[in-house]
Amino acid sequence: MTAPRKLPPLAALRAFEAAARHLSFRKAAEELGVTPTAISHQLRLLEATLGLPLFERHVRRVSLTQAGAHLYPVLRDSLDTIARAVAELAPPPRRSSVTVSATTLFTARRLIPALGLFQSRWPQFALRLHASDEAVDLASGAADVAVRYGAGPFGGLVSEVLCRERFGVVCSPALGLRGPADLTAATLIHSEWHRRDLQPDWRRWQALAQVPGLDVEAGLRITDESHAIQAAVAGQGAVITSLLLVEDELARGILVHPFGPVIEGHHYHLVATAETLASPDVQAVGEWLRAIAPPQ
Repeated sequence: MTAPRKLPPLAALRAFEAAARHLSFRKAAEELGVTPTAISHQLRLLEATLGLPLFERHVRRVSLTQAGAHLYPVLRDSLDTIARAVAELAPPPRRSSVTVSATTLFTARRLIPALGLFQSRWPQFALRLHASDEAVDLASGAADVAVRYGAGPFGGLVSEVLCRERFGVVCSPALGLRGPADLTAATLIHSEWHRRDLQPDWRRWQALAQVPGLDVEAGLRITDESHAIQAAVAGQGAVITSLLLVEDELARGILVHPFGPVIEGHHYHLVATAETLASPDVQAVGEWLRAIAPPQ
């Protein structure tokens, strides 16, 4: 059997470590939530137990003796080790909800229609959607998970490809467009992206299609992409848009994708910090996002 440890009272050791760290009995008392008199009492008890002075007491300050300077780093490191071990045993704090950030259009057309799936499969977790075309700083806690469109990589974050984007010409079937040449007599609808360098537009489509006589600058201009899609549904013209994000309209037949070519886009990525991804609620959100992503 091992011999029992011979230690001074733990309260006295804590008081000494705080006082030695601050070199102030008053600040140690504030940290530990006691009075300076109580700190002085614990320190005198420790000094009496050890038979050595640990502090030199001056008029307006204190300093460590040689014995105090020897004891302090050992005690500080020991308490830090205990604090880390206790923190590792404690369960991670439960979020009130998991915040998922994505672009406005992706949120409206991909995430919101799939909320029922998340709520039915993971009723123990709450979900909050953050729609923004600006990339949020995940390290700051503004969101827990993001769906980002682009080539990547995303510095300091763990990322996983969800699906690839594709863009093409869509319009109402009432327009009766049968081939690319029909576009010369149709209204072209233009929308504006926040990131112009990523935007698929009529100029890029025409570079692939090479339709004779097609004026890619003419037509109707609408700043919001969602409104541009609604204009196409209403039969106002043809628009270049995400085939992924109009899947519902294409399935219901209120929009058609009558012909190519298709512009291959970047990928949508699930991104988060490594620490956040370790949480069960965030892992559930990851499963949900993979489930609603179309097959590659």
